[in-house]
This record gives sequence, structure tokens and C-alpha cells, in this order.
Amino acid sequence: MAAAPTAARSGAGRGRRAAATVAAWGGWGGRPRPGNILLQLRQGQLTGRGLVRAVQFTETFLTERNKQSKWSGIPQLLLKLYTTSHLHSDFVEGQNILKLLVEILMRPTISIRGQKLKISDEMSKDCLSILYNTCVCTEGVTKRLAEKNDFVIFLFTLMTSKKTFLQTATLIEDILGVKKEMIRLDEVPNLSSLVSNFDQQQLANFCRILAVTISEMDTGNDDKHTLLAKNAQQKKSLSLGPSAAEINQAALLSIPGFVERLCKLATRKVSESTGTASFLQELEEWYTWLDNALVLDALMRVANEESEHNQASIVFPSPGASDENGLPHTSTRTQLPQSMKIMHEIMYKLEVLYVLCVLLMGRQRNQVHRMIAEFKLIPGLNNLFDKLIWRKHSASALVLHGHNQNCDCSPDITLKIQFLRLLQSFSDHHENKYLLLNNQELNELSAISLKANIPEVEAVLNTDRSLVCDGKRGLLTRLLQVMKKEPAESSFRFWQARAVESFLRGTTSYADQMFLLKRGLLEHILYCIVDSECKSRDVLQSYFDLLGELMKFNVDAFKRFNKYINTDAKFQVFLKQINSSLVDSNMLVRCVTLSLDRFENQVDMKVAEVLSECRLLAYISQVPTQMSFLFRLINIIHVQTLTQENVSCLNTSLVILMLARRKERLPLYLRLLQRMEHSKKYPGFLLNNFHNLLRFWQQHYLHKDKDSTCLENAPPSPSLFAQSSCISFSYWKETVSILLNPDRQSPSALVSYIEEPYMDIDRDFAED
Repeated sequence: MAAAPTAARSGAGRGRRAAATVAAWGGWGGRPRPGNILLQLRQGQLTGRGLVRAVQFTETFLTERNKQSKWSGIPQLLLKLYTTSHLHSDFVEGQNILKLLVEILMRPTISIRGQKLKISDEMSKDCLSILYNTCVCTEGVTKRLAEKNDFVIFLFTLMTSKKTFLQTATLIEDILGVKKEMIRLDEVPNLSSLVSNFDQQQLANFCRILAVTISEMDTGNDDKHTLLAKNAQQKKSLSLGPSAAEINQAALLSIPGFVERLCKLATRKVSESTGTASFLQELEEWYTWLDNALVLDALMRVANEESEHNQASIVFPSPGASDENGLPHTSTRTQLPQSMKIMHEIMYKLEVLYVLCVLLMGRQRNQVHRMIAEFKLIPGLNNLFDKLIWRKHSASALVLHGHNQNCDCSPDITLKIQFLRLLQSFSDHHENKYLLLNNQELNELSAISLKANIPEVEAVLNTDRSLVCDGKRGLLTRLLQVMKKEPAESSFRFWQARAVESFLRGTTSYADQMFLLKRGLLEHILYCIVDSECKSRDVLQSYFDLLGELMKFNVDAFKRFNKYINTDAKFQVFLKQINSSLVDSNMLVRCVTLSLDRFENQVDMKVAEVLSECRLLAYISQVPTQMSFLFRLINIIHVQTLTQENVSCLNTSLVILMLARRKERLPLYLRLLQRMEHSKKYPGFLLNNFHNLLRFWQQHYLHKDKDSTCLENAPPSPSLFAQSSCISFSYWKETVSILLNPDRQSPSALVSYIEEPYMDIDRDFAED
């Protein structure tokens, strides 16, 4: 359910960012210029009074000044742009003027008699400023610029100069945001040299652009988009070859030192603030108008310049006041530049973490994993956890103007979410997940295995101890601590549960489960589900999934469950939460069903005791309960509505039937489904739907390596895949084939239980 962190790049609104950017560009290439024409452009848009002072200059005066300063006709073009910006003006003429400005900007690429024309950085800045603010003020201009692919590629070359970097980066970011087709970074001239020459500040800002270029084009919410549509898109992609996003990821990974520099940026220590309260007060003031890290660079530069020139920090008027550029002020002399630096780190880190997260989920995942481990990203984030990522703060300091405390727009909140998404991607299906622990915690895992008289996990033995977390607690333990303290209404609960669950995914590890059980995780989850009666569907789903992974095949976990759910009243509340939405809880139902089957085939006093006492196992063991779950799981999904989120319902229904087949009870379960159909007055409806779902299952899983493998990997398989069922995939395929057998005489075939008048099993479910 994870998605790209749009809050990190959208913020409080483009208009406010534009105002701040105009103010920043108005004179911060050097010293402030009070009467800058760009400020008046923006003021004219906001007030409707127009460029009163600008139009007072005659065309003759502008022409003379143009000759003296070699401005390439830009002043006259500005005057013409003004005359065509009124209501009912010739919009085509205005576009032609913009085209001329683009041509002026691109003159260095034009060769005359073997010599390239040169254009000054100051002129480039002016052209970029005009283009950007016209994009902001005039609808359609950004899209027109985005259509000129050669112009977009050319803009990257302007990032070689520090003087034009900020303006260029901001314009590129806006253009790429509306561009229909993703650009290819391998078409950028000297990309490796360009990126390698960026300083750390530039590289961090460049990540804002990379976030667009390495992410797959949005075709809808990843969890909500139907699997039919995804399958069709994948078939199309296979015929077309790698996507532009995949090509761009490969291009970046080929740049020497790229990932290493990102890791250094992500783990760089933050300057200490002079006082927590005053710092947060400043942040709140700045949040009300600022959402662009690029503008912060301009603010930082002018602050540093003023400090150097005055040999002291900047002096601002009283709080709440603003200068003629519309920038907020603070009465504190020394704290504002310091708070800018801290804000810089927050903004930079969330952009860098996003890029690393995308790369971790890409085709070169193993390569990225190896580099991230080598460059000690995880220990570095562990050292920043308390001081930056999850530092203590007052809730009011995180509320933006016009937003509420539950809003996820602030950089502070977005950084936390991006951090949790990175942990989820890092831990999921990979042996490097043990880098989230420190040496003492790894020793604890070994001790758990030794005490249980089971082999130690091979991945633990292979973990490079020089790359793990240091300090008293590892990153996973720190996460558990803040997770248990999180308020009931917190939006972080979902992401925290997902991050911890990813640590457990794959081949079930008793030691991993016990490590978390000893830290009270099961009791915390049950408290949130039962005692707090959580209402958020997303949080409930993440907690049920985590609970399933924590309890699967673990007798000690079921004992702890029974100890906490120690009354019928509590158990009924728990069942109510499960039954309120099987889409959310079916993974827990699956894990408990699999565990029950395993326990029933074990001869052990401890297991027998749990089987006789645990309310949950007794409830799941009843055939009517299993049939109720099976009927509802099949009934709530259809081929046309299958998504990555609800396809688990189909697999859980198959688990129930596979276990029935093992016990030679498959015909009984199919006959009971037929009776339930008739009792609901819909004969054939459920079994026809199930038949179509199984046909799709064959198409979907038999042609996809990862999804099919994740269904089977049982210990001691070396591969780690989500939601392992400990049932070989061949048994999955055999069961589906038996159910789809067209022979109506077969007692295990679905068609044997669908009466002829209601038969509808050959429906074409291909999505247009």
C-alpha cells in the first residue's frame, strides 16, 4: 500500500512557493535589489495593479540600456510580454515572446563558424526567472515547455553553474511534473560528470528531480489498481523493453560514488539548535509560507552573505513583520540561520531517502542493497533516530497554517513516513534485515535458537558484524519503543507496523518472532485491536498482518495470545474486528489456519496444552467457522475487482481448501458451499465466481516467478518471500487444476456442484 511520498514535494501550495521564489530570485544572486522587475511581475499578478513602475520606462530608454549592458533584447521582450498579458490580449504573441526567451537561453548550443556563442550566467538567470514565473502565472506554458524535449535536456546542462543551479532545478522540477513522457537521463550530456561535480547541497536538491525521473509513471494507486490492468501493462512493457524509469535508475547506479554520497547525505549529523522551543517556533513560522527546499537554498545563501558582510548574523524586524519581498521575519538574531540549516537537513534527508527507497525496489535491488550495507546507511540512521528522525516535539509545532494536527504535510512528518518506508523496503525479503540489530541483539537471536534446540538462522551467522547498528539499541528496537508509545490516532501506526512486519516476512523464523515477543509486541498489537478498538481500516490491516506473521507456527505466541485475551468479552471484541472486514484480516485467518494444521500433526505436550486452551485455535478448528470464512472470502472478490490488496482473499480461500484436500475432505467442503449458495437463494453464483477466479489465478501466478514463489517457500528454503505457506507450489497448482477439472463426474471438481441451468464458467474476464 505504499506510495510515493507526495507530501514531501507538494507542500502547502504552488502559489506560496512561487511568491517565495520570486522574492528569493529578486536579488539573491548577489545583493538585494529593491526594485526588481520580477517582484513587480509577481506583485502585479497578486494585486491586479500591473507593472506600474516597469511601464514607466520608455522603449527608447530600454533599447539604449540594452545596447550598453548587452542584454540581448530581454528588456524589450519583457515590455512586449507585459503588453500581451492583459485580458483579451494576443496570447499567441505572448507565446512567441516566450519562445524567443527560450532561444536566447539556448544560444550556447548554437554553433556559428565552429564557435559557440556564450551567454552570461546572469542573463541565463534572468531568462530562467522569467520562464519560471510565467509558468506560474500563465496556464499552459509549463506544458508547452515540457513538449520540447531538447529544451528539457538542455536545462540540465545549466546546472553545471552554481549561479544558475537553483533556478534551473526549480524550473526542471515543474516541467517534469507535467511532462507526459518521462525523460531519459542517459540522454543528458555528460550526466556522470554533471552529478559527480555537484556538491552535497546540490546533490540533495537534485534528488527532487530524480524523484520524478526514477519513479514509474502513475497509473493509479498501486493497491487499488486492478490486477487485470497490471497484467496487461506488464505484457505491454515486456514487448517494449525496460521502462524509462528503469533506464534512469541504471544510469544513476552507473555513476561512481552516487549511492555512497546519498548514504552520506542521509546520515549526516544535524547542527544542534540553541533551544528546542524557539527552534520549533521558528519552524512553525517558516512552515506557513515555505515548502520548497530550493528556496531554502536561496535563503541560506543570503543569510550567509549577510553574515559575512556584516560580521554578524542577520537582523530582522519584530516577529510577524515582513519586508517588501513578503518574507517573514523573526526577532531572533542568531537562531534563524541555524534553524534554516536544520530545516535543510530535514528536507534533504526526506528527498534522499525517497530516492534510495525507489532504488531498493528496482531491478538492481541486490546491487543497491549491497552498497547501502557497505556504506553503513542503517547504523547512520540509527545514530540520528533520537536527535532528528523521532526527536521529541510538541504537536502544535508541526501544524501548518490551514491544516490540522493529523495532516501529513510537514517535512517533519513526511521524513518519519519516508524513513519507515525505507525500513520496510530494506527489510522485506532480504537477509540484510539483520543489520537493523546491534551485536548484543544478534547474540540474543543466537541464544534463542540455542535454547529452543533449533539450528541458528543462516542469515544471522552470515551477517557482517562490522556493518550492524552500534549503541545500546538497534534500529528495530528503537522503532518498537516509539511504536508502543504512539497515540491511538497517530498516522504513523500503519507505517510502523508495515516496517516491523517486513522484518518477519519470508521463511518463518522462531528466533525472530521470540525476539519481538519478548519486547511485548504481541500485547501491544492486541491492545490496539481490542482495548483501543481501532477504527482505521489501514491500521487494522497492518496490525492483523503483523500479528499473523508474529504468531504463525509459534506455540509461545498462541499462549501469550490466550493469556491476554482471557475473557469471552475480549474474545468477542477480537472476533468482531476480524469479521468487520476480511480483506483486512484474512492474512491472520490464513496464518492461524496453517498453524492449527501444523499443531494438530505434532505430538508435544506443550502443543497439546495450547490446542486445548486457546480460544482462537478452537474457534478456527470448527468446520462451520471455516465454511463461513470460505464463503465470504470468495464472495467479496471478483476477477474484475482483484487488486494487490484483496488478492490475498483468494489465496486464503485456497489454503482452506488445500488443507481440506490433505484430509480428504475437499468434496465435503464443496458440497457445503453448494448448500450455502442455495440457502442464500443464489445457486451457482458463488461457485461460478470461484471458477473464474481460479482461471485468473492460473494466468496470474503461473507466469510470474516472484508471486508464485512467495506462496510456497517453507523452511529450510534459502529464499525469503512474503507470507510463506509451507505448502509446495506444486501442491497449489495441483489443487487448482483439480478444482478446474471439466469432468462433472469428479467429486473434487467445481463443475460437479454447479447445476446446468446456472453454469457460467467460460466468461471472458479480459479487461479492455
